[in-house]
Amino acid sequence: MTKKIFRTKSINEFISETQKEGGMEKVLGTFGLTMLGIGCIIGTGIFVLTGVAAADYSGPALVISFVIAAIACACAALCYSEFAAMVPVAGSAYTYGYIALGEFWAWVIGWDLILEYAFAIGAVAIGWSGYFANIMTNLGFALPVALVKAPYEGGIINLPAMAIIALVTWINIMGVRQSSAVNNVIVAIKLVVVLLFIALGFGHVNPANWEPFMPYGWSGVFSGASVIFFAYIGFDAVSTAAEEVKNPQKDLPRGIILSLVICTVLYIIVSGILTGMVPYLDFKGQAAPVAFALQQVGYHWGAAVVSVGAICGLTSVLLVMLFGQSRILFVMSRDGLLPGVFGHIHQKYKTPARSSLIIGVITAIVAGFLPIGLVAELTNIGTLCAFMIVAAAIIVLRKKAPNRPRAFKCPFVPLVPILAIVFCGILIWMLPEVTQIRFIIWLILGMFIYFGYSYNHSIISGGLFSGPMEVSNRKAVSQDDHSTKE
Repeated sequence: MTKKIFRTKSINEFISETQKEGGMEKVLGTFGLTMLGIGCIIGTGIFVLTGVAAADYSGPALVISFVIAAIACACAALCYSEFAAMVPVAGSAYTYGYIALGEFWAWVIGWDLILEYAFAIGAVAIGWSGYFANIMTNLGFALPVALVKAPYEGGIINLPAMAIIALVTWINIMGVRQSSAVNNVIVAIKLVVVLLFIALGFGHVNPANWEPFMPYGWSGVFSGASVIFFAYIGFDAVSTAAEEVKNPQKDLPRGIILSLVICTVLYIIVSGILTGMVPYLDFKGQAAPVAFALQQVGYHWGAAVVSVGAICGLTSVLLVMLFGQSRILFVMSRDGLLPGVFGHIHQKYKTPARSSLIIGVITAIVAGFLPIGLVAELTNIGTLCAFMIVAAAIIVLRKKAPNRPRAFKCPFVPLVPILAIVFCGILIWMLPEVTQIRFIIWLILGMFIYFGYSYNHSIISGGLFSGPMEVSNRKAVSQDDHSTKE
């Protein structure tokens, strides 16, 4: 059993599967991928979590927290870029783990990503609902509390949260070309709003608000980094679109790195201006810190525009997260680790429509009936764990297949992957203990599913239920890939 569960899958096997008739349409380039990444990265982090991190953890040193989180993400992004260029297949970290570390670790990563995306989608949708309800109230159309709050928060159902997930699910099912076009428009609006805040707030920075600069010490800075790490979740979603990219060897690394660099620069500037405009303790309990800061200096119209931008920002995050989740489930199903319904491609739209629909229904139920605190807690730890495994996979594959052609190479291996593992490990350690316990419970549940279903249906492990057609897919393995096999 041990040899089977750690059996790797060759790069050629993954690529040959994508070339079968009925694959997904290749329509994305560097620009579309970069916008996809920005669309998922800039959202909840910049519009919601900046205030929480400044007031409760980092103070004005929030800038350093963003830098620390960015370093962790940059090291991971370089690892992702090497894999994405070498393995232009949907599935992101799951696929990379399968190639380098074997099926068991691929399942662990896939299970982590399911946790990350599903709970993040619910959390973002609930945040979207809050902004939407606020705008409607300001326009004189206050929505009933029963229809905008979960049962645990004094309502009956969070209807706007469910509605936006339904809309975004429909857009994703219609096709990646349509999803990308909608996302590009939304991201453009969002970037204009962020730049507007920078322009309006720069002249109202008071250096006195930056003192004391590090009120909670280095412990607070690292805790703040672990909290605002949510702000960077999204660059990995770029790699989930690999099978829909026109020139993946060049476009995927560019899209991953460009989206992360652009967002990091914006985050550092915004966090510096934000804490310079208003004393950091004033952000305590503020769910919309960017709009709040503009209100405090008299820009009420600017606060209204930022609220609209937040709506756009959170919409694009939902669009990309639903996109990424459906592609991960699609690849896991194709490998036999999940039921075949997740691997179905719609004949007309060339998208994993059933997978998108199932995810839409589940996350809509989560967003409609659970409070935001419950659904958001586990997102960061699942992502950090996946990043660590991908970094380890880079080191392993450099040893196992050193001669494999690499269109993009992560620099300074093994130093950069080791730094990614160390930084992500520190951020996991700084998360609340209850989050760590819940994550362990999630992993144990995943083990039951793997050994109860996935192991027996796995294609590469020759499970009890893998058919001859699937097993035959393993025959075409090049000499270059032979070293990746056990």
